[in-house]
Amino acid sequence: MSQLFTPAVVGTIAALILAAVIILIRLRAAERPVSSKKILLPPLMMTTGFSMFHFPEVLTPISYDLVAFLAGMLFSIPLILSSRFEVVGEHVYLKRSKAFIGVLLALFVIRLIVKVEVGDLFTPMQTAGLFFVLAYGMILPWRIAVYIMYRQIVKNRPV
Repeated sequence: MSQLFTPAVVGTIAALILAAVIILIRLRAAERPVSSKKILLPPLMMTTGFSMFHFPEVLTPISYDLVAFLAGMLFSIPLILSSRFEVVGEHVYLKRSKAFIGVLLALFVIRLIVKVEVGDLFTPMQTAGLFFVLAYGMILPWRIAVYIMYRQIVKNRPV
C-alpha cells in the first residue's frame, strides 16, 4: 500500500485534481462578464508565491528559473491564440474555447513528462519553485495579451 502513495503518485494526483479545478473555474468564468480587474488581479496575486524563494530549500540557479519562465512564455502562446472575446449587450465575455481545455491538458502532460525526466535532479521544493516560475511565465503574458485585447474591444465598442 505504501508503494501506491509515493510522493510522485500523490503529486500527480494533486496536479490532476488541480487541472480539473482550473478547467472548471475557467468554464464557469466564461459565464460572467470580464473586467480589467478580473484579468489583471490573478497574476498580481500570484506574485506572493515568489516569497517561497526566501527559503534555501527552494532555490535553484537563476539560469534554471529563467529557462522555466521562458518555457512558460512559450506555453502562453496557445492560450493567447485560443482566447477570444464576445460582446453581449453592454458586457464583454471571454468566449469558451475547446482549444483552451486541450491546451491545459497538453500542458499537464508536458508537466508530467518533465517532472518524471528531471524529478531526480531537484528536490520536491525546488521542483515546486520551478513549476511556479513556469506557471507565472505562462500566466503573465497571457493575461497581458488578454488585457490588451479587452481594452481594444472596450475602446471600439459602440456606446
